[in-house]
Amino acid sequence: MPDAEAPRLLCVETYEHKPLSYMTETAAALLAELAGTTTFVPATTRTPEQYGRIHLPGPVPEFAVCANGGHLLVRGESDPDWQRTVAERLSAQCAPLDEIRAHLVRTADPAWLRKERVAEDLFAYLVVERPLLPDTWVKDLTGWADERGWTVSLQGRKIYAVPRPLTKSAAVAEVARRTGASEILAAGDSLLDADLLLAADRAWRPGHGELADSGWHAPHVTALDERGVAAGEEILRAFTRGAASPDRFG
Repeated sequence: MPDAEAPRLLCVETYEHKPLSYMTETAAALLAELAGTTTFVPATTRTPEQYGRIHLPGPVPEFAVCANGGHLLVRGESDPDWQRTVAERLSAQCAPLDEIRAHLVRTADPAWLRKERVAEDLFAYLVVERPLLPDTWVKDLTGWADERGWTVSLQGRKIYAVPRPLTKSAAVAEVARRTGASEILAAGDSLLDADLLLAADRAWRPGHGELADSGWHAPHVTALDERGVAAGEEILRAFTRGAASPDRFG
C-alpha cells in the first residue's frame, strides 16, 4: 500500500537485538481483548526457547503449543504429562529420530545444504539453497519417510522431517479437553498448520504462506485475500466474531 496509508506497527519479537516480528496496533488491541475473554492458545513449530522471544499484547496465555505439538506449555512450563504422552506415541508409531537424521545427512548434497538441525529431540530440519535443490529430492525423501511414520514438508528454505503423530492439533485437542472448550477456532499459513486447521471447527488462512501458495483449502477454512499484518487483523476480527461465548477458544 502507499506509505501514507501504512498502519502503525507494534514489534512483538526481537532476535539478536533486532526487531523481527510485528502486528498492527489495531490487531494488538483486538488480541488483547480476545485473550481476556477466551482461551487464546498460540500454536507454533518454534521451540519453547524461540517462543519465549515473542511478547504478545494482552494477558500471558495460560497454554501454548510449541515444537509442533511436542511441548504443551502451561503457565510457561512444559507439561511433563504431555511430554510423556508424546514420547509414547512417537516410540510406538515412528522410526527413531536418529535414523531419520542420519538419512538426511547422508543423502543431502553439500552443494545446497547450509544447515542441519534437530529441534527439542523431536524432529529434524535442513536449511537449503532452494534454487540448487533437485526437484526429485524432496519427493524421494517423502516416500522414504512415509514408510517410517514421518512426514516431510518444504517451506521456504527449510525441509522439515516431522513424526506423523507430532501435530499441533493433538496438543490443542488436549487443551480443549482440559478446559472443556466446545469449539476451536484456528488460523495458520504454514503446511505444518494444515492439521490444526482441519481439526478446528472453523479456521482461516491468510493470502500469504505455503498453504496459499499451494492452493490448499478445506470446506470450513476461509481463504483470505489479505496478506501479512493485514491478514492478522482480519483473522482477529473473525476470531472476535466467532468467539462469542467463553467456552470457545482459538
